[in-house]
Amino acid sequence: MIEFLTFAIMAFSMLFFVMDPLGNLPIFITLTANETATQRRLTARRASIAAFVILFCCTLGGSYVFRLFGLTLDAFRIAGGVLLFLIGLDMLRAQPSRTRSSPEETDEGVQKDDVAIVPLAMPLLAGPGTVASVMVLASQNKDWRYTLIVIAVVALCCLASWLILRAADPISHLLGHTGIAVFERIMGLLVVAIAIQFMADGAIGLLTNADITMSAGGGAARSPSQGSP
Repeated sequence: MIEFLTFAIMAFSMLFFVMDPLGNLPIFITLTANETATQRRLTARRASIAAFVILFCCTLGGSYVFRLFGLTLDAFRIAGGVLLFLIGLDMLRAQPSRTRSSPEETDEGVQKDDVAIVPLAMPLLAGPGTVASVMVLASQNKDWRYTLIVIAVVALCCLASWLILRAADPISHLLGHTGIAVFERIMGLLVVAIAIQFMADGAIGLLTNADITMSAGGGAARSPSQGSP
């Protein structure tokens, strides 16, 4: 039970920091500048629901993607860690991450009538870093209960994002630009630490598997000579 609770807390912290709804508040306000308060709340709800659907599909389909492309979990850990590391560095500098969303995508979103799906849900909330995180979390343990925990954590993170986005104006006035920047830097530091752990675990896994393969190959190569007189 303690293992499940520890995993759930770790997974929630990771996904919430990577989704970064507080850091996305300025972009959300810009994209919904021409909307009324009611329309803005509806946009926040639709974006959060769409993000949940995307991440839910990635949680269930992650292992199939690995098998389809012949990827190992350790290789994906390293790739996801590099991606999270780049996002975390941008968060530490309190600047928009081009890894998550480019200025061109944001500018195009401003001109759209409906910004809930693109770019709010994807790539801002359910961006490449978040997708990589849920796929690794769901695939690193074959116990189906861990997959259920990941789904529950995704739902909680999307719910938290919806609550934060729908209260964008009060939160922005309360924290101000400086407060949001400070909070984003703290989250960025944690994301960088998570990214390094991802890469370290992936590298250890790849090296361990390589040693096992080399040992097995060496044993097979020596076996004929051992049997000779």
